[in-house]
Parts: sequence; structure tokens; C-alpha cells
Amino acid sequence: MKLSRFNIISEIKDSDEYFILNSLYGSADVISNITYNDLLKGNSENYDFASRGYLVDPEAEKSLFRNAYLKFLDERETDEVQLFFIPGYSCNFSCSYCYQADFRIKDTGLDKDIIDAFFMHVDEDFAERRRYITLFGGEPLLPGKPHMNLIKYIIECAVGRNTDVAVVTNGYHVIDYIDIFRLARLREIQVTLDGTRVVHDRRRTLKNGKGTFDRIAEGVDMLLENNIPVNLRMVVDRDNIENLPALAQFAIDRGWTASGIFSTQLGRNYELHDCQVGREKLFSRIEMYSELYRLIKRHPHILDFHKPAFAVSRALYETGELPAPLFDACPGTKTEWAFDFTGNIYSCTATAGKKGEELGRFFPERVMYREKIEQWEERDILSIGECRECSLSLICGGGCAAVAGNRNGSTTGCPDCRPVKELLELGIATYFPEYASK
Repeated sequence: MKLSRFNIISEIKDSDEYFILNSLYGSADVISNITYNDLLKGNSENYDFASRGYLVDPEAEKSLFRNAYLKFLDERETDEVQLFFIPGYSCNFSCSYCYQADFRIKDTGLDKDIIDAFFMHVDEDFAERRRYITLFGGEPLLPGKPHMNLIKYIIECAVGRNTDVAVVTNGYHVIDYIDIFRLARLREIQVTLDGTRVVHDRRRTLKNGKGTFDRIAEGVDMLLENNIPVNLRMVVDRDNIENLPALAQFAIDRGWTASGIFSTQLGRNYELHDCQVGREKLFSRIEMYSELYRLIKRHPHILDFHKPAFAVSRALYETGELPAPLFDACPGTKTEWAFDFTGNIYSCTATAGKKGEELGRFFPERVMYREKIEQWEERDILSIGECRECSLSLICGGGCAAVAGNRNGSTTGCPDCRPVKELLELGIATYFPEYASK
């Protein structure tokens, strides 16, 4: 018997105790320092490490890994697909960190023919898949009757196919779109607030410099009043993270967090493509989560607003179980595609609009660049050398292919490593505070 190569063992943050976790076997335990040392020595007299999958027969583990991988592939074939449609790259905002700011794509030509071609492509290529459509941008909810009528037409086409729609928007014009939203099968509206009024309005203004916070907050109120699910996103960096407790309190006081259709996410502001001149403001992933841990300890009400994932810590807390092993964290071309108004097809929103990232066209002709697509389809932890020998791989999943490609010049063979062990140290201390004794 040997130690499983998928064991993750570390000391819980602010504690004298350790956690041990193994995603392949679905096991997670808190252990003492004595038990930890027993495990490293292979001494199982006082603890049945083998029954938990921490001590294994290597050949049996290989078989279990192979079967889990095949199950993952089979289940992904029937997973729901998210299809992003980008009506244009124009935006009414001038955000300080926009990664699309340097895109040189002129917004002309969106019409019903392009929309019809998109839905024809969906009908033919995704006929057997569960799917939903997400409107993305730029900003998809721009003002003006001609544009609003095109968005309405997209929604009508989706409704005619019994297809749900989600929208990723800056939130400024959601009030104007309420009547159109009532026609749709809406999955959610994602809206961004980067803090309370002063902080948000410093980062996310209109083109003319006018603040946007109050109108967005009114829009969130109206969406919830109309029973439309809201996913509130805060983009976080060193410039605004200290404002998180205040935003959390604002949402609590506004009554948003009491709604069963209100959810939140924190998006790490990071370098993508050629953006972010002020890179000193950016957090690494572990830096951001370390700051979240510190803030939550000082301001526990943050957890009433947002519960950070801390790798799989939150899932373990909420369900009592570990998620299934993750052999691939990148949904691009597997359960996610992006399509824009120019007729181009991309792997995901992180590559959409970037020259050279096109994977095909759906208009005016239909063509797919199969060799490029296969590079995305074949990427998982078995195709990345560093992942194959990494004990963290079944939780990390190889990370984001777009980020890896942006960093290394290729999406294939390169990981976007996640600090899984460090995140678990923070997360277990957050969600299981009885073990954080220091």
C-alpha cells in the first residue's frame, strides 16, 4: 500500500490541525498532528487510511482514475451548453479595466439575417444538446429602438425554441428592457457593482464621466420586483476590495440578499490580452482569497452576501460531499461557445473578438476550423504534462485555457495553475471555524 498520489494534506489556516482530502475517492477529514505523522509513516493502526482512499494499491488507483475519467467524458457529452451571442462590442461605459478597450471592431451590420443565421447554426449543431443562450458584449443592452427591437427579436427566437436566455450587462439600461424581459424565459441577469456609490462610480462611469451606481441599483430593485433572477458581480482588485463589507451591508439593507433569486460572484480583475496598464492593482488568485479571508474574519456579514468557493471548501460545507473529480476546468468548445455579430465563432468570452482566435464562421457562410477546435477539445489534465503528475489536478482541472494561452502563446500543453492547497487552508478555516483555534 502507498499514499495516494491525489492526497492533499495541509495545515488549516490559524489552526494546529490538518486537513486531508482526496477528490478521486471523495474523502475529506480533519486530522491531528499525530494522525498526520502516522499517515506519512504509513502507520494505520489507529486510523483506517485505506478505507478513505489515502493509502492505496497503485494499480487499483489507476483503474479507478481511468473509470472516473471515462465517466467524466460521458457526462460532459450530455451537459448543458452555454452559447454566448455578442450583438456588438460597443459599450456606453468607460470602465478603468476594460479588456476589450483596444478591440478594433466596428459595430455595424447586426440585423435579422445574422440573428437567423446564428439560430440556424444552433439548430443544426446543437440539436441534441440542452442549451441556453447568454447575451454578452461589449454591452448588449444599449438604448435606442432599433437595437432594442433586435434584442427583442433574439429573445423571441429563443422563446420559439423553448430556450432560456441569460444576459451579462453593466445594468445601466435594464429598467428600459423590463417589458422585453417579460417575454423571455430568463435564466438570470448578471449585473456588476464594484462597490458602494463612491467606489463604483470611480471605476465604472458612462463615457461622459457620469456615475452609474444609483441607476444600476434601481435596476436590480426592479428586476427582483419582477421576479427576474439577479447575479450581482463585483470585480475585485486592490483598489476596491476594502469596500466589500460596505457593499455587502448595502445589499443586505436593500433587501437583496433576502431574495431567493439573488446571487453573487466576485470576479478577480486580472490581465487579459493587452489590458491593465496599472498592474500593481491586480491580485494573484491566492492574494485575493487571502484578503477575502481576512475581511470575512473581521466582517462576518460578508458571508450573508457572498460565500467564496475557496476551491471546493464551500461545496464541502454546503453539501457535506466533495464534487466529482474535475478532469478539465475549461468549458471552451465543450460546454461553451461564443458567437458575435460579425459571424465569427470563438471558444469562449475570453477569446471572443480577439483576432486570430476565430474557430469558424456561421455567417455569411458556415465553416469550422477543425484543427483549431481540436486543440481546445483535446485539452484536459491528461494532455498537459504538468497536470498528469500533480496531486491537485482533480480539483484544479488545468485552469483556464485562454489565460494559459495568453501567458504562454498556446492553449495546448500549458496549465493555468490554481493554488488549490492554499485555498483549501483558507476555506476550511472559514466554513469550519471550530477547527481554526489560533
